[in-house]
Amino acid sequence: MSDAGPFPSRERPLGGQRAKEAWEPQFADDPHIEQLQALSGGAAWPVPTMAAPVAHDCFHAACAPPVPPASPRPPAMPTRTARKSAATPARLARENAHDEIYEKIYVAILEHRLHPGTKLVEERLAEIFDVSRARVREVLARLAHEHVVEIFPQRGAYVAKPTIEEAADVFEARRLIEPALLHRLVETLTPEKIARLRKHQELEMDARRRDDKRAIVRLSGEFHTLLAELAGNTALARSMRELSTLTCLVIFLYDAPTATSCRADEHSQIIEAIAKRDAARAEKLMMEHLDHIESSLRLDSTAEEPDLEAIFNR
Repeated sequence: MSDAGPFPSRERPLGGQRAKEAWEPQFADDPHIEQLQALSGGAAWPVPTMAAPVAHDCFHAACAPPVPPASPRPPAMPTRTARKSAATPARLARENAHDEIYEKIYVAILEHRLHPGTKLVEERLAEIFDVSRARVREVLARLAHEHVVEIFPQRGAYVAKPTIEEAADVFEARRLIEPALLHRLVETLTPEKIARLRKHQELEMDARRRDDKRAIVRLSGEFHTLLAELAGNTALARSMRELSTLTCLVIFLYDAPTATSCRADEHSQIIEAIAKRDAARAEKLMMEHLDHIESSLRLDSTAEEPDLEAIFNR
């Protein structure tokens, strides 16, 4: 055997009888060698490829397996981006309808056109807005998540009706949140933000001149939501929107006079303090403003219960 080892040299391709002579001694003791020879029908011995580094030129084109014809490629499926682009108009239309219904119900609650405790019947709302009940159910679930609507199993959805304890909780939360919002707003103040506050104040004053009580209530609540929006903290802005709406429900429930519950002159004073970048004064004015609103409510939990015996005694 040559120095190249047990394998034949790569310079001398093997085939036929020479391959048999080179490899047969290594398998002389193999009990299956005769069966392999019989199966091969005496043909030339193949050169193993798993052990010997045989060059590719030892194979003949005639021995290569036939290459199957290329099958036609199926038509390309639309990509996720293409499907998303095609579905975008329909999805946007659904989202716009959802937002429109949400805003209409929300504003109706703010303006006291929907009173606390009013039942919101899915079927009727679906007819009014010309949408499915499933779409209405989504809107009501969103309002319920913001605590503006309450959903009871087997009973349906109702405009929230805050208790006296819940009303007190609302004002406590506002006293914690709104001073911090004012401080942040003063730190990030721009001429555009002041312009938006003054524009809103003009709308509020116009509603008071017209004695539009619904607009007065809505714009008064939206003033506080606008402060939170301009402060730039989205989480606090969401909380403030919810608290402002609950405050409107509380005002309606507990008989606060609209003219004194959220006074326009107090809003004007807060705006002026913000414009002067006087955060301390703005925070002080806001706390006094919240005190005035709460003090105008009838949150006396010791109110007398009706005497049923006296009512029905004949």
